[in-house]
Amino acid sequence: MATLSFEGESHDEIVQKVRRWLSSVDGATPENRLTTAEAISQGAELTKEALRVIAQAAPAPVAQNDLFKSLTNLGYKATDTTKTALLDGLDSLEQVTGGSVVRKATETGRSVVYQMSESVARAFLKSLTGTR
Repeated sequence: MATLSFEGESHDEIVQKVRRWLSSVDGATPENRLTTAEAISQGAELTKEALRVIAQAAPAPVAQNDLFKSLTNLGYKATDTTKTALLDGLDSLEQVTGGSVVRKATETGRSVVYQMSESVARAFLKSLTGTR
């Protein structure tokens, strides 16, 4: 029997992962496109997931080192702080402009986020496998 599971630190994180999975299964349609805020949140989760993968792949003596643990935690905190600052900045920009600037940048932003995600994924895969 096939199973599917999602892990997350919060309900919102799990919901985002389920939505992302459903979008990949159903195919992205215009009404399923990510908002700028969702793209920022997913980018942050991708970064934290990469930190988790790196931490899990580290040899036990390295992974158990306090410096390594501290650096990993700082990575999580920096990611969350950056996400919060970006979302707050978007909220402020939307309030000042009535949302017009955010709407105009949405299509371009989606394209850039997709391209960045693909290049990051390729680089990560290459580093893991040593191939393209």
